[in-house]
Amino acid sequence: MARRSRVALKVAAWAVCLAPLAVLLYHAGTRDLGANPISFVTNWLGDWTLRLLLASLAMTPLRLLFGLSWPLALRRLLGLFAFAYATLHFSVWLVLDHFFDWREMGADIVKRPYVTVGMTALALMLPLAATSTTAAIRKLGGRNWQRLHRLAYAIGVAGVLHYLWLAKKANPTPYYYAAVLVLLLAIRAGNWGRRRVARLGSTATLPAVSRNRLGALSPSGPRPGEGPRTA
Repeated sequence: MARRSRVALKVAAWAVCLAPLAVLLYHAGTRDLGANPISFVTNWLGDWTLRLLLASLAMTPLRLLFGLSWPLALRRLLGLFAFAYATLHFSVWLVLDHFFDWREMGADIVKRPYVTVGMTALALMLPLAATSTTAAIRKLGGRNWQRLHRLAYAIGVAGVLHYLWLAKKANPTPYYYAAVLVLLLAIRAGNWGRRRVARLGSTATLPAVSRNRLGALSPSGPRPGEGPRTA
């Protein structure tokens, strides 16, 4: 992808990711936050956290399915915006819901499973956000960085569980998010399985190839049962 196209793509991504926050500020400015403003703001930020997280997780499957290169340019950016919205979501819970009542918050985390998994997701996002710079990739090494950032899938699972356990049974929306996550995980698992089978197949052929080469180099020719010597 050309540099100009990459810049335009990232500018568009910034605009799309900031739009929900702008809409929320508009609702707040026009006093259109419904009967329960705290619940409205909390749910709005939580929804967009999960949407952006799933969007970031979809970038690699898009590349695998369609051979596209541009999704990889957006993966880190979308993940960082998901972390930003998650931080705002947590801040509303911390400041407006509990007014910094640490004891009550601790009791909520222990007693309410949806709060527990939500806090787990946020905690797992911290090292990913902290290592999303090019300098961090160089310091950790590409392989170690990739291993660390596989936590994004655990975060996705925790985020979906947070929504499923929080939402009312009549609300089908969290099930849509769960279906998207399952699809993305299935694509990644299928790709991993194909690569694993290909790797095992190539490993299995190495001993036979080595024996044939040794037989070809031996003065007495190949051993019984081995293939003929090559020219």
